[in-house]
Amino acid sequence: MSDPSYEELRARVAELEKRGAGRRTGSLEFRVGEKGGVSVYGLGRFPVTLYKEQWIKLLGIGDEIKSFIEQNNDRLKTKE
Repeated sequence: MSDPSYEELRARVAELEKRGAGRRTGSLEFRVGEKGGVSVYGLGRFPVTLYKEQWIKLLGIGDEIKSFIEQNNDRLKTKE
């Protein structure tokens, strides 16, 4: 296997910089991981990764989660 050319390296650096810039804006990014899970980047330091069935189950009880948060708002911390 030959070493990448200068132009290939420049293109790769540009691609990585583009990806990194998106994370700094606070936007969320979704990716499919090696094991087939859906990862969400941008919520914290590490991605949140769940399998498809887990995401569907979690999204299905979204109203319950919102209600739980409202009921426990005085005990919950917020990230500043």
